[in-house]
Amino acid sequence: MTRATGSPTPRGAAIGRGIGVGLMYGLWKPRVLGAWRVPASGPVILAVNHSHNIDGPMLMGTAPRPVHFLIKKEAFVGPLDPFLRGIGQLKVDRASADRTAITQALGVLEDGGVLGIFPEGTRGAGDFAALRAGLAYFAVRSGAPIVPVAVLGSTERRGRLISVLPPLRSRVDVVFGDAFDAGDGSGRRTRKALDEATVRIQRRLTAHLDEARRFTGR
Repeated sequence: MTRATGSPTPRGAAIGRGIGVGLMYGLWKPRVLGAWRVPASGPVILAVNHSHNIDGPMLMGTAPRPVHFLIKKEAFVGPLDPFLRGIGQLKVDRASADRTAITQALGVLEDGGVLGIFPEGTRGAGDFAALRAGLAYFAVRSGAPIVPVAVLGSTERRGRLISVLPPLRSRVDVVFGDAFDAGDGSGRRTRKALDEATVRIQRRLTAHLDEARRFTGR
């Protein structure tokens, strides 16, 4: 596949992972469970619950492979724009069918990379209660397996020094689940097929989150 100008690079994502490791382990105490469930090679989609702004960076710093995240375009402001692009992250306009972001995300998977997605679309309760169709589309279109990820503990308490962040050196759990295929094996990409895939995905993500909460006690 010919890489378009401005597309995210594996090297950029690797740099981002290095920064994430330093920051996340330097500021907090991540406990990573089940990282071995992430396929060691080939395309994979990490589907992450989203309740705090550190959830994305936390996953970047704890995942066993570099991650290219789909991030809302509103985050790409000022100096953050070239920085996020430089570390292999993808800007997406959530208000429309962003063809550039879609092409770049599929390119990451076609190149055998790791795509990170917040399937709820925006920060909220982080319980996978409402999923957008994007995750099903990328999974069915690419054939890449989905690995559910639960980030727990990022919203339990507020820090004393910086109230919008968890307390420094507090524990945040990152729990990886078993990889699964979203499609039904038919190869269909119709609206009905995507809707059915979304239902299957939501069931698997919710079950993983429940199991992760029971296992960690959070």
